[in-house]
Amino acid sequence: MPRDLIPPWTPDSWREKPNGQAVPYPDGAALAESAQRLRSLPPLVTSWEIERLRREIAEAQEGRRFILQGGDCAETLAECRPEVIANKLKILLQMSLVLVHGSKKPVTRVGRFAGQYAKPRSSPVERREVDGREVELPSYFGDVYNGSAFDAASRRPDPWLMVRAYEHSAMTLNFIRALTEGGFADLHHPEYWDLRFFHHAGLSPALKAEYERMTRTLADGLRFMEALGERTVDDLSRVEFFTSHEGLNLEYESAQTRTVPRREGHYLLTTHLPWIGERTRDPEGAHVEFFRGVRNPVGVKIGPAAAIDHVLRVIDRLNPDNEAGKMVLITRMGAERAAGVLPAMVEVVRRAGRRVLWSCDPMHGNGIKTAGGIKTRSFDAILRELETTHGVLASCGAHLGGVHFELTGEDVTECVGGASGVSEQDLTQNYASLCDPRLNYQQALEMAFLLARRMSADRGGA
Repeated sequence: MPRDLIPPWTPDSWREKPNGQAVPYPDGAALAESAQRLRSLPPLVTSWEIERLRREIAEAQEGRRFILQGGDCAETLAECRPEVIANKLKILLQMSLVLVHGSKKPVTRVGRFAGQYAKPRSSPVERREVDGREVELPSYFGDVYNGSAFDAASRRPDPWLMVRAYEHSAMTLNFIRALTEGGFADLHHPEYWDLRFFHHAGLSPALKAEYERMTRTLADGLRFMEALGERTVDDLSRVEFFTSHEGLNLEYESAQTRTVPRREGHYLLTTHLPWIGERTRDPEGAHVEFFRGVRNPVGVKIGPAAAIDHVLRVIDRLNPDNEAGKMVLITRMGAERAAGVLPAMVEVVRRAGRRVLWSCDPMHGNGIKTAGGIKTRSFDAILRELETTHGVLASCGAHLGGVHFELTGEDVTECVGGASGVSEQDLTQNYASLCDPRLNYQQALEMAFLLARRMSADRGGA
């Protein structure tokens, strides 16, 4: 549609568009009251933080920075606990330091936390057999909408959960900021990391030696910087994190969207980097309509079935002025399809001159089920898609500017493979995710070492 024919944007113009993932609230008065409460609360993030992230994404688009995005498939209110939050920060920080070493570029850390309380579903209802009869209830759409327990009271959408999600996001952000301002200095020292996977029998001696060499080099460099003086130590201990979540619940997002003094435009102030999922990226749909009007950078998930002209329409609708730092395309093709689908898409976007950051989500296209019906993902398939995407982008004159992982700092057993040796038989030991399987601490850190190895090879090992 020509720009002069596109209707004006407001924080509520999305309501006139189709929304395939709308969750109907049975109590309209409670919805209005809870939304008004959200509008009256302070923002969770600030406009200057959002603008800083835009600048860093623009640097990554030019190949001068790398974006590491990762965290839970879906946060739960019950897991707003200090040890869980600290472990997420720890694994992202450690991964980022490994990637800095491999790429010799600054790495921006973006957590899937402090707001990742909504999950799209393939069906609005779920059916289970209870006491010998089939029961149908609304699907679990995440703690911002309803509860995971399979009973009518839990599954009833409750608009006041949006306020509870805001409160838990605020508590999470408060703790994150306290940790990052107070110092994570001990986490800069690889000698304190959990590197047990280095010694697993499945790791070849050559790769083990390379991991250990990278770790020693990283540790030596950090100790040298600390030896330079007090100011350098202080700079090392103060680390920066941005937040991200899927912008699924537009009632929640629009209630925290506002203008700010001395800046033009509207800012979504629930998160720094919202993204639009595979199910909600219709160029004429409610989610694209809402996110076209905010100043935040916006991610868009792109799967193998996406038509190229559709992708260009989404880019043009969200970023009509082709601004730097605005668009993040997060590919999720699957290890078996990336090589066949991605080259044409990258080439068309490149020839069209669209400014985008190419990021790879190697998780969502590689879901499998075991013979026992357990959802899992293969470490090898995740790595293969990551390497394929890296190679395709390089061959098309583009570059991989970021990665997007579902991971946790906990010792879960949800994905199979990796040097830590998680097998299908191990999955029942500590499978904690309510939705999709995540890389555990050791698998995530190993993935960072493998990606850093590839980045170092690209630079000729310099």
